Amino acid sequence: MVTDALPWHAPRGTEAVIDGWLAEGAVRECITGDLTTAATDPSWAPLPDDLAPSLRRALSERGIDRLYSHQALAIDEARRGRHVVIATPTASGKSLCFHLPVLHALASDETASALFIYPTKALSRDQEHALRALITSAELGVAATVYDGDTPGDARRVARERCRIVLTNPDMLHSGILPNHPKWVSTFQGLRYVVLDELHTYRGVFGSHMAHVIARLRRIARFHGSDPVFITATATIGNPLEHAARLIGAPPEQVALVDQTGAPRASRRLFVYNPPVVNAELGIRKSALKESVRLAADLVRARVPTIVFGPSRNSVEVMLKYLRARVGDVAGASAIMAYRGGYLPKARREIERGLRDGEILCVVATNALELGIDIGDLDAVVCAGYPGSVAATWQRFGRAGRRGAHSVCVMVCGSSALDQYFARDPGALTRTSAEEARIDPGNVEILLQHLKCATFEAPFLHRPAGARPAHPDAAAGEAYLSLDASATRDALDYLASHGLVHETAGSYHFTGEAFPANHVSLRNIGWDNFVIIDLATNQSIAELDWRAAHTMLHEQAIYQHDAEQYQVERLDYDNHKAFVRKVAPDYFTTALTYRTVSVIEQATGGALGQARIGLGDVLVEEKVTGYKKIKFFTHENAGYGDVHLPEMQMHTQSFWLTLPESVVGAIPAPRAAVIDGLRGLGRALETVSTLALMCDPRDIGQTLGDGAGPAELAPGRNPFAGRTGGFDPTVFLFDAQPGGVGLAPRIHQRAAELLERARVLMRGCGCADGCPGCVGPSDESTGRRAMALTVLAAIAPRG
Repeated sequence: MVTDALPWHAPRGTEAVIDGWLAEGAVRECITGDLTTAATDPSWAPLPDDLAPSLRRALSERGIDRLYSHQALAIDEARRGRHVVIATPTASGKSLCFHLPVLHALASDETASALFIYPTKALSRDQEHALRALITSAELGVAATVYDGDTPGDARRVARERCRIVLTNPDMLHSGILPNHPKWVSTFQGLRYVVLDELHTYRGVFGSHMAHVIARLRRIARFHGSDPVFITATATIGNPLEHAARLIGAPPEQVALVDQTGAPRASRRLFVYNPPVVNAELGIRKSALKESVRLAADLVRARVPTIVFGPSRNSVEVMLKYLRARVGDVAGASAIMAYRGGYLPKARREIERGLRDGEILCVVATNALELGIDIGDLDAVVCAGYPGSVAATWQRFGRAGRRGAHSVCVMVCGSSALDQYFARDPGALTRTSAEEARIDPGNVEILLQHLKCATFEAPFLHRPAGARPAHPDAAAGEAYLSLDASATRDALDYLASHGLVHETAGSYHFTGEAFPANHVSLRNIGWDNFVIIDLATNQSIAELDWRAAHTMLHEQAIYQHDAEQYQVERLDYDNHKAFVRKVAPDYFTTALTYRTVSVIEQATGGALGQARIGLGDVLVEEKVTGYKKIKFFTHENAGYGDVHLPEMQMHTQSFWLTLPESVVGAIPAPRAAVIDGLRGLGRALETVSTLALMCDPRDIGQTLGDGAGPAELAPGRNPFAGRTGGFDPTVFLFDAQPGGVGLAPRIHQRAAELLERARVLMRGCGCADGCPGCVGPSDESTGRRAMALTVLAAIAPRG
């Protein structure tokens, strides 16, 4: 008998899987990077001498008789009254940095309270369990509860009246707590600490909104006589101190940065895997999704607890189906689950519990599991494609080895330019600094929205010329966020001119519609999700946000849920309902979209070589025009269908580069080929802009459209208006967030440098005619890369 063939002698553990990969030529040849991060020892510090005895006892029962050095530093700074930002790696014990100062304060002062803010409802409920467990062990008798949209009415009243610790999310704080602050008097009067976790998620427009919510929170706290200390925590970002200070509205010198971890770190093996080329002419590689499933299947067979990250909700469901088909007989279908936005809260909590309890061996997830939800012991991470930023990559890799065990992480590269950049230079993952988190609280549209909310919550005080102050805060007039007192009054006068506020007796009072917060969405999506209803049971099975509904819930779409397929029979667009029926097709669908950009107003413009460049406000319209049927497993095209839905509109900022008709005509090539070359240059510019600005690729949109003729480039003028003919091809690079967050101005400022970087990228690519790694494959003609370089030479000959 050959014992090695017996099933109980199958390979087990990460080392066995790694050995198998390195021994298999087909896998070994695709590994372009094999990196190891060494284990590190802990750095210890004693517990605070004056820590409440009940807390000391509770920690001792958990085997904690000392702290990591970063925990001790963060706790000490917070207790001394300084705001704190903790920027240590995943699984470094940041929770104790929150819990100990808060619970010590509440144990010492019966009137003290605290507010914990998490970016999602799921995370706040996950953290509630850990906090309550520590409170119970310490026998503190302190009530702590989650206050969110799922909290029943009776529990809400208890939270307002009796809970000294409230856990909530930005949306509920913005629209539920702050407008009703008179009902929260005891909470605000005793507010000692505000905990703000996952700081890195507050970026872009969402982060800009959040800065205003925090400003309103601090204002209401002062109104009730408190001045809380903020304890914040973030995953690795490039500017933790600057970002924290700007978000909470405090000078940087008042914020303590804790970024040197004292926690031990287990060793980690990191592989960068580049799938084999299947079309050398177009630079197309084997599907990153299917290759990720192949590698994940090896880990599941070896009983390695694994998380697989997919780039989208649809891709997660496709990979779940493939993975269950490969290894469902080994692990059981219920041991391989998906986790993504759209699943109902009860289903998500069951998956989280199954992961913590070890019942689920593998989870396929979107970035919904990048955040710090406790999902137990995982030893392997597989990323299907580059997540979009170095910070997000390490956040995902940090999901494995959280309990000190050796872990393995694999990034499976796609064909895109950023993926291929890291495939060619895997060491860049460890050399490249984490991206900066950027917000723009000064965005006028956002500022005015929240100024209305703040005025509703409490009148703004000011001192008219020659008048004595009616209130101590009004001696120089009240300032709001980044505005000084004079600018704040000017903004309030602007609202008064529109009948929204009224000035009287030394203060501004809100006179507009009730609860202005109800009309301000922090996340720039519709308030109402689309509910997905199974026609067979008349029960809701999931929900999707407004934007995702256009691409995933159009009629005849195949909606995938837990590796099962449902066809959308009817979409009630007005009432936000999609009615589906379970089917068993051999294909899934993917939406086809068309995007246009129209300039509303130009802020500045000029010449760059032979091209014209501009910066201004634009309207981006995106419309789902149809869908494509894709065969499962083979990914063959199985047909098309039409979609009839309203377009999605967004106002934002854009940089543009126009190639004048005179330059197009001077290039000795067919006009269509020249325009296709400009399209390729736009792709290269998008790639190098993402790298140079250290932002997520999803933060920048790019398209090719019509540009201006020989128009005047005066600020405040729309050079595209009144066009009756002609076509000057124009590349638009725009902020992909409504209102913009300052990326387009930075692209405009560095346009010459970015064009040179694009030249280097295109010259350095080894493809023949263009590929996803440089200018994208061309459907119109061959030689796109060469033509893009020709266009660039016509614009800027140097280089």
